[in-house]
Amino acid sequence: MNKEKTNIMETVPSPSLSGKDGMGSSGLELFANLVSELSASTKTNEKIQSLVDYFAIAPDADKVWVIAIFSGRRPRRAVNSRLMREWATEIVHIPEWLFNECYHTVGDLSETLALLLPDLKNENQKTESLSYYLEKFIAIEKEDESIKKTFIVDSWQQMNKNERFVFNKFITGSFRIGVSQKTIVNALAKVVELSPSVIAHRISGNWDPVATSFKELLSETVSLSDFSKPYPFYLAYAIDGEVENLGDINEWQAEWKWDGIRGQIIKRNNEIFVWSRGEELMTDKFPEYFILKDLLPDGVVLDGEIIPAAQGKPLPFAVLQTRIGRKNISKKQLQEAPISFFAYDLLEYNYEDWREKPLTERRKKLEEIITPIKNNAIQISEIIHFNSWNELAEFRKKSREMNSEGIMLKRKNSDYKVGRKRGDWWKWKIDALTIDCVMVYAQKGSGRRSNLYTDYTFAVKDGDKLVTFTKAYSGLTDKEFGQIDNFVKQNSIEKFGPVRTVKPELVFEIAFEGIAASNRHKSGVALRFPRMSRWRKDKTVDEINTMDDLREMLKMYGK
Repeated sequence: MNKEKTNIMETVPSPSLSGKDGMGSSGLELFANLVSELSASTKTNEKIQSLVDYFAIAPDADKVWVIAIFSGRRPRRAVNSRLMREWATEIVHIPEWLFNECYHTVGDLSETLALLLPDLKNENQKTESLSYYLEKFIAIEKEDESIKKTFIVDSWQQMNKNERFVFNKFITGSFRIGVSQKTIVNALAKVVELSPSVIAHRISGNWDPVATSFKELLSETVSLSDFSKPYPFYLAYAIDGEVENLGDINEWQAEWKWDGIRGQIIKRNNEIFVWSRGEELMTDKFPEYFILKDLLPDGVVLDGEIIPAAQGKPLPFAVLQTRIGRKNISKKQLQEAPISFFAYDLLEYNYEDWREKPLTERRKKLEEIITPIKNNAIQISEIIHFNSWNELAEFRKKSREMNSEGIMLKRKNSDYKVGRKRGDWWKWKIDALTIDCVMVYAQKGSGRRSNLYTDYTFAVKDGDKLVTFTKAYSGLTDKEFGQIDNFVKQNSIEKFGPVRTVKPELVFEIAFEGIAASNRHKSGVALRFPRMSRWRKDKTVDEINTMDDLREMLKMYGK
């Protein structure tokens, strides 16, 4: 076997959508070509143009599904990976060990299958539309294994490598591509000649790509009839440079940056809806908010943070984690992890869009709404009053005591924008916690890094032993990852499938946002958002931190 990674995006021709070949494409091939173009470019304007070209020639049903896909509305996984592997090995007549070797070399199951399966498609054969396949996945989800096998195997045999790759990504539920929702919005704005902010609002919410037409999705009438529809979130950039560069303190409102789940609470038509920033409808997950149906006026949309809290005080994020992902919340969980909504902005009042009003006006009305409500389910997020940037810096030092990630700064006269914008909203986060440790295990990454060892497990000292305590796979440059990959290949001690044990020699500084006690980890601790902040070539393994250091951090900052 060739041990060099083979990338399907390199092996399969990628015709331009706007060119002669692209115009002749149809069905799934048209979408597969779009994916190839998007994958090949790092420039946003090129990605937007590719999408515009696609929307110009794709069937309306496919357009809707593309919007859904790139905004996180993918169909649920129809078939597990084990079955796909079995069916593929039957077709190509290879033993399981050989398939595993191929898989470990390529690093991606969908790509491995696409490359191994034979090309039986002839030039005149056309695949079905994108919407056909995605809706078929939904239809067969609860069918017998034999029905699923017949459909998937037959589909494989009608596709080229490029189509098969995309098809497999949908089956496995791992379709990811470097296209933000903002890029989709900007492309659609060019196609239908509406402002990006209008588009962003209309494609938000709880719509079904199977039951919604392209025209309906982008129409004002349908948008207004959906009482649950949230507004696109306004996101802040981290402060770059000194906070003093923001100028006059009187122009700015300071708030705590709470450590929870960003959300919107909507009260319309005498119903309550709770949305996360990721556009997940989470109403049923937080029954504490049901009472707000009786406490909030109708026609109101609030922006804020879903936070575990007791007696009006935020609790550590780890408390909230005990409820994330649970379908049913027990009475005990409601007691042990009480939830509140810390409201800090008003987006709609009396069914009127307030986003273009200045922050001071929105805040005043928000206080009028929330202050009279005496219920633990909701409270207004306090404003930090400060007389100088130095004084605000002192407040920032107390962030961890407040179970906060730092401070938000918002220009008082700012409107509520769509997406991440510079200028009016800034986040001033506290410095991350750090610890020095040694790499002991390495595993190959995924996607473009699937041929490199980029996913690492780290350990600290505990007496004469090394104890693993976290994993990390981000934070270094491509050059550094390449150097570490060479080290792993030359200094492996043992191999367990895709994982290698390596000589404990490379020291790294790990940065993280929080630390909590954990029964699931050998070390007894779990880190929040760990990443490699730097490769400590200046340190040896004798100089790394210890378990005692971690325990001390747990005492000081434990959540």
